[in-house]
Amino acid sequence: MENLIETERLYLRKMSFSDRADIAAILQDKETMYAYEHAFSDIEVDDWISRQIVRYSEYGYGLLAVIRKEDGVLIGQCGLSWQDTPYGKVSEIGYLFNRRYWHNGYASEAAKAVKEFAFEKLSLKSVCSIIRDNNLPSINVALKNGMKPIGRFVKHYYGFVMPHTIYAVSFDKA
Repeated sequence: MENLIETERLYLRKMSFSDRADIAAILQDKETMYAYEHAFSDIEVDDWISRQIVRYSEYGYGLLAVIRKEDGVLIGQCGLSWQDTPYGKVSEIGYLFNRRYWHNGYASEAAKAVKEFAFEKLSLKSVCSIIRDNNLPSINVALKNGMKPIGRFVKHYYGFVMPHTIYAVSFDKA
């Protein structure tokens, strides 16, 4: 598959169903998915991958498979998706990584590259990350990516009330 984005240590490319086992290892790990309050079922994993494939054809982007260069292992996913918020529709940088690869700077590296791709290749004027308030590692990734909090709202998901903050950054021509 074609790499859409490359960093010092990572390749980001479109995911496909051939990545299902690696994507499921992320989405079906309850500890990794704590911000969602549940691990995904097999059907939810398939729906997740299907949504990304549809996004690629509709928008030209979606969440991308993150591949570690040194060994070709799929370690996570990071990319862009359109999200509805009380403030309107926004382009969000999202990221989820296999827990075995946490605390190595991979999420920050991938998110920064996706931000640059959004500004330089897609000509987006701003991007955001919508993060549950208890997800401190993701908040830190957003802050390292130059984002600042711009709004708050509550999501209702699987019977849970989940306060979220929108972190955003605008394209700076300077």
